[in-house]
Amino acid sequence: MRVILMTGKGGVGKTSVAAATGLRSAELGYRTLVLSTDPAHSLADSFDIELGHDAKQVRPNLWGAELDALQELEGNWGAVKRYITQVLQARGLDGIQAEELAILPGMDEIFGLVRMKRHYDEGEFDVLIIDSAPTGTALRLLSLPEVGGWYMRRFYKPFQNISVALRPLVEPLFRPIAGFSLPDKEVMDAPYEFYEQIEALEKVLTDNTQTSVRLVTNPEKMVIKESLRAHAYLSLYNVATDLVVANRIIPKEVEDPFFRCWKENQEQYRQEIHENFHPLPVKEIPLYSEEMCGLAALDRLKETLYPDEDPTQTYYKETTIRIVQENNQYSLELYLPNIPKSQIQLSKTGDELNITIGNHRRNLVLPQALAALQPSGAKMDDDYLKIRFADNVTV
Repeated sequence: MRVILMTGKGGVGKTSVAAATGLRSAELGYRTLVLSTDPAHSLADSFDIELGHDAKQVRPNLWGAELDALQELEGNWGAVKRYITQVLQARGLDGIQAEELAILPGMDEIFGLVRMKRHYDEGEFDVLIIDSAPTGTALRLLSLPEVGGWYMRRFYKPFQNISVALRPLVEPLFRPIAGFSLPDKEVMDAPYEFYEQIEALEKVLTDNTQTSVRLVTNPEKMVIKESLRAHAYLSLYNVATDLVVANRIIPKEVEDPFFRCWKENQEQYRQEIHENFHPLPVKEIPLYSEEMCGLAALDRLKETLYPDEDPTQTYYKETTIRIVQENNQYSLELYLPNIPKSQIQLSKTGDELNITIGNHRRNLVLPQALAALQPSGAKMDDDYLKIRFADNVTV
């Protein structure tokens, strides 16, 4: 299965891009599902058709769905939901409030990953396009196997076995005092089963022959910086980005004086997008005179995005950024083909690494793990600029 994740800052148009990508994919004969995992769903509005939790056919070979966290929770973690609800009711909340609060913060993203894994296992679709939460927050959960693996295997499993064994003895004393029961085996099994699902899904999402992220951005300072940060975080988890989509470019034929300043600023930011994301390919989409709502509008967007192209192709196969940790030290590896080290200058300001190559300057927004460190050295190796980081060291 080909998996394409659309992400970007909220409001940049990633849902429209995801929907248009789905239209072209289905048109080429691929059985395609566009799945929205954003809690603030807008996929149904984009298609201008009613969608729900289950996949609904939009066109031949094209289905759409919007993740319902409550329904996904009931279907996968029904026992956990009922237990959390029981605990909350014992603390004085009524039934409706307790059920709503049973969806703990972050569960939307968690169940988005679980839903992806289920579709991958079932193999019903050829292409899965994810309209994800802004900035790909869900992908940060890919650190769970690495961070939680030792805990789950060495601590949680023995604790789980002990708690199940002791439950019949402790329960008669616990329930009258607390007002709710201790978790049973079904509830205790759920976290470990979830961990195993995410660990298996990680292998799919980090395989750049199957999975790609496409960053949707606008030619605006804050949006570009957020997109660069998202790219860095994706690289931290070894998830490949193969394309950047610059949306809402004011067309040249617009000459109204009101837009003069906007066009001048956009020209500068367009150049920054191409330079800062190089060597990733960049596709530009104009600002349309009508909103991207309904299949007719999405068909026009589809033709602009993918004229005579297969959107399921991998547009760029190299990993442009790699972040490696060895012996408690970090190294950032940046793909810069055919660039001699003598032409490269490095400096750091705040959470940005400034890379100057001749007349070109690239500002790389660093993930938090590197933002507090300073570059301590660099070398070129197989077209990658490898930058070492350390505490309180300047270049």
